[in-house]
Amino acid sequence: MEKQSPPGRRKESRRKFLGDVVKGLSAAAVGAHLDRSTFAQNPQPGRPSIRFVIHGGAGTIVRGQMSREMEESYRTELTRALSTGYNILKNNGSSLDAVEAAIRIMEDSPLFNAGKGAVFTSAGTNELDASIMDGSNLKAGAVAVVKHIKNPISLARLVMERSPHVLMVGDGAEAFARQQGVKLVPQEYFYTERRWKELQQIKEEEKKQKSPQKKSEHGSQGQPLTEGKHGTVGAVALDKSGNLAAGTSTGGLTNKKFGRVGDSPIIGAGTYANNRTCAVSATGDGEYFIRAVVAHDISALVEYKGMPLNEAAQAVIDKVGKLGGTGGVIALGRDGSITTPFNTEGMYRGYVDTNERMVIEIYKD
Repeated sequence: MEKQSPPGRRKESRRKFLGDVVKGLSAAAVGAHLDRSTFAQNPQPGRPSIRFVIHGGAGTIVRGQMSREMEESYRTELTRALSTGYNILKNNGSSLDAVEAAIRIMEDSPLFNAGKGAVFTSAGTNELDASIMDGSNLKAGAVAVVKHIKNPISLARLVMERSPHVLMVGDGAEAFARQQGVKLVPQEYFYTERRWKELQQIKEEEKKQKSPQKKSEHGSQGQPLTEGKHGTVGAVALDKSGNLAAGTSTGGLTNKKFGRVGDSPIIGAGTYANNRTCAVSATGDGEYFIRAVVAHDISALVEYKGMPLNEAAQAVIDKVGKLGGTGGVIALGRDGSITTPFNTEGMYRGYVDTNERMVIEIYKD
């Protein structure tokens, strides 16, 4: 039989236990406060509680090689996507809603390599990939190799919210889309003369090459590394509740073969969001971004090493460069910090500054 303590001693022990609990709760509260203050890194007074950043891809985007009309078209579409997402946040919308809405606008534009403007595969088809992630709970959804989905980013969100899965591909993803009431579009919807000509040009270059494995400015299949790649789109957002979200959508590589899938639909490579650290969307040579686990690596450097977001993002892009890859990221910290490093000639990008001014940038300088 278990020996019991006298009533007086039991009361004293209970008081001591309750006292320890109260002390523990107070310490936890102080610790949580210190953690937030440390991570915030003394944000500027009046800094908005919402932040929004987008990109339209990275690549050889040289000022002297782009007509004034084309540049104005890109700036107009980027501004429209940026303002749409930011206005959702201003009206108490969620970071997920802002990310999805902005990416849908870019998917509907023939200017970007996503949705309507998707590049062609070697077989002359269009195959699209997308992913989205909720930083508040680490839930994510992605689709890959879909051929009849007008807005892949919205299907990715359906995968996240209405299925137990993270990634669906090909016919299975489209069967799920039909089940969810998503209207499929014919392949002809994605046809643009610009992208078709790009494919034909690359095929002609392939024929001229002495070796299909020739390097320099070309990939292993002969396609220029900078062509058909600088249109991938993405967005990252911080809403009034302090929740981060990230999303990315792409048509992949011009002339891609064998059902190739890049980093855009791979959580941790092309897309990642975590309320403890940051939200990231990437664009560039997908194979290298997968190998470097770019998006998650940035988050890990912030969380485990305590690196400032800009240093973490730059370090990871430098790592990609050392592997031989090109591209960039947009990253948004939980404290509202923004960074957009890239190692190409340019990257279509936009953000809203602390004075609520919309900033659109294209070139490196």
